[in-house]
Amino acid sequence: MVALAAAHQRVRDAQSRLQRAVEAARAAGRTWHEIGAVLGTTRQAAFQRFGRPVDPRTGEVMADSIRAGAEEEAVALFGELAAGRWEAVRRTFTATLRSALVTGQLAGVWAQLIGSVGAYEGVGEPHAYQAGDFTVVEVPLLFEAGEATGQVSFAADGKVAGLYLRPAA
Repeated sequence: MVALAAAHQRVRDAQSRLQRAVEAARAAGRTWHEIGAVLGTTRQAAFQRFGRPVDPRTGEVMADSIRAGAEEEAVALFGELAAGRWEAVRRTFTATLRSALVTGQLAGVWAQLIGSVGAYEGVGEPHAYQAGDFTVVEVPLLFEAGEATGQVSFAADGKVAGLYLRPAA
């Protein structure tokens, strides 16, 4: 457990160094396109992960509004899906999403995903960002024959307002 804690701390330190390096690149005039190319992603993905947009309504940095614990909650939600606990997942939904996505549909979408990429094996490193009033978490989902991306949008009250499953880019 000591080695696990130390490894986790090294990951957090590396993420912090990466954030500072991106900020330095932006301060030096580098574009999101250039940064994305170095990181092997799109300019939009680089901006969503590292950008610090200001909310025009409040003047506050939106990244500072990311809901604490959102990444862990999103990972747990996909664990519940993988275990077939459809009603437990639906209990996390806003009333609007719960009425729009019934248990059978939720189970059916997960079954389609399993049918195309095999058995669920786990998750990669989640990433959270603020999108307006929502904290959005993207979670790489790992399967025996492929990958997908799960996306959870949390409303300000912590309820799940959006749930998406899509093939990995």
